[in-house]
Amino acid sequence: MEYYSPVFHSLHAFWSSPVKKKLLLLSIMFVVWVYMLYSCVGYCSTVPGLVMVHTPRGKETAPATGRRSDLVSRLLAKPQPWEDVESDYEEPPIRTAASRDLLDADRDRDRVPDPSAMSSFSNGSGSKKLPQAIIIGVKKGGTRALLEFLRVHPDIRAVGAEPHFFDRNYENGLEWYRDLMPKTLEGQITMEKTPSYFVTREAPARISAMSRDTKLIVVVRDPVTRAISDYTQTLSKKPDIPSFESLTFKNRTTGLIDTSWSAIQIGIYAKHLDNWLQYFPMDQILFVSGERLISDPAGELGRVQDFLGLKRIITDKHFYFNQTKGFPCLKKAEGSSKPHCLGKTKGRTHPNINPEVVQRLRDFYRPFNMKFYQMTGHNFGWD
Repeated sequence: MEYYSPVFHSLHAFWSSPVKKKLLLLSIMFVVWVYMLYSCVGYCSTVPGLVMVHTPRGKETAPATGRRSDLVSRLLAKPQPWEDVESDYEEPPIRTAASRDLLDADRDRDRVPDPSAMSSFSNGSGSKKLPQAIIIGVKKGGTRALLEFLRVHPDIRAVGAEPHFFDRNYENGLEWYRDLMPKTLEGQITMEKTPSYFVTREAPARISAMSRDTKLIVVVRDPVTRAISDYTQTLSKKPDIPSFESLTFKNRTTGLIDTSWSAIQIGIYAKHLDNWLQYFPMDQILFVSGERLISDPAGELGRVQDFLGLKRIITDKHFYFNQTKGFPCLKKAEGSSKPHCLGKTKGRTHPNINPEVVQRLRDFYRPFNMKFYQMTGHNFGWD
């Protein structure tokens, strides 16, 4: 017993020291942690695809079989910057981000975006093209509403402002015009709208010279209501202009209409259409009813999407009727999650016009309307 007494004494002294007790416990915990880590590494190395070396976009190396020491060193090393993890993430193209909340589940299921196209667009690529479709008229017919509604479609990219290239800025050249356009991807349509083109004599020849395949859209409206709306817009800017009645007639006594006044002249649709048909066939021109654009926006937008060769994505679920403005509004506009109505310049209250003046205008427009119905093959019901 005396032989073992020194050993026993040393162990007793060691355990009686609090500091040494803590050191021993820490040593045991460290050994257990190393064992667990080693066991985990051994398991992870057997899982296919779990140990991958990050490489540039879309490429990975083979699993690092038998390289546990490398994995341990990487696990214990200082974490890399977050950008190394995020660098391959591609933002969706603007066209899908703008209308993501508007598109229904069916569209998301049926239409799978091309990842390479999404990548190139988000990186600012794509290209600027001359427009394949143009809303050429008419002023105060509902062109702004139509453009805003169409911009919801992911395959339509449109200029917001009116370029007025074919009537005011033609001398600047096609490259200047092209530069105004948004970038588009393959399969997207570039559009613009300038309502004054429809009544500009040179516009048909100029657009035809750019491309004979250009699709043309004309929003038409009851010419009497359109004239009053035109006058209302001018009145809001120039309150001191003469009355509607005095501008309408060359001679109030004889009832002769002044067709030189632009508010009257624009509504003679058949006359202007004659000019366009010298350069474009009727099947390249779509006439949208301004009245139906208010009463049935989804129906008219369906016709436009068909005309442009696009899938019918914009439907009645995108609209609600604003009782205050008397116009349909988008539940969610392009690039926004909030409802959107046209600005305060749209839907102005018209001044009261003498019913006799209104009737005289209806009589004046009737033969032109009838000819227009025959030319287009559609009765718009203005009479």
